[in-house]
Amino acid sequence: MKVFKSKFGYEIMFFITVIFVPILGLIIYLGEPMSEILFVLAVFLAVYTFFLYLNWTTTYTITDGGVLKVKCGGLFNQLIDIQKIKSVSKTRNLISSPAPSLDRIQLTYSKYDIIIISPEDKNDFAKELLKVNPKIENRLNRQ
Repeated sequence: MKVFKSKFGYEIMFFITVIFVPILGLIIYLGEPMSEILFVLAVFLAVYTFFLYLNWTTTYTITDGGVLKVKCGGLFNQLIDIQKIKSVSKTRNLISSPAPSLDRIQLTYSKYDIIIISPEDKNDFAKELLKVNPKIENRLNRQ
C-alpha cells in the first residue's frame, strides 16, 4: 500500500485571502460596528480553516489489492479499481474535485468516468498506478 498526499493548494488559499482581506479592510475603514467586523472575520477564519483541513487531509492511496482510495477530508471518499483506469493526463480543469491544488491530473476510468486529483508527486503516482495496471496510458509528459 502506498499513500500519496495531495499537493498543498497555495493558489486557493491565496485567492481566499485576496477576497476576504480587502473586504475586512473596507469595513474597518468605513467604521462599521465591531459586531460586523467580527462576523466577517469569523467567516474568513471558518472558510480558511476548512480549506486548510481539506489540504491536510486529502490523500490518494494505492492498496495492495489494486484499488485507488481517494479521500478528501470527511466529505469525499471514493474507491476506483485501478484495472479500470484508462489514462492519466494533466488538466487545467477547475471543476470541483478532491484536488486542493490547481496543479492537477485527470484519471479516466470505466467507460466515461473521470476524477481530478492533485498528488504531490504526479510522476511517482503514475508509476505506481502503472505497476498495478500497465495498460494505463500515461499522458503526463506530453505537451
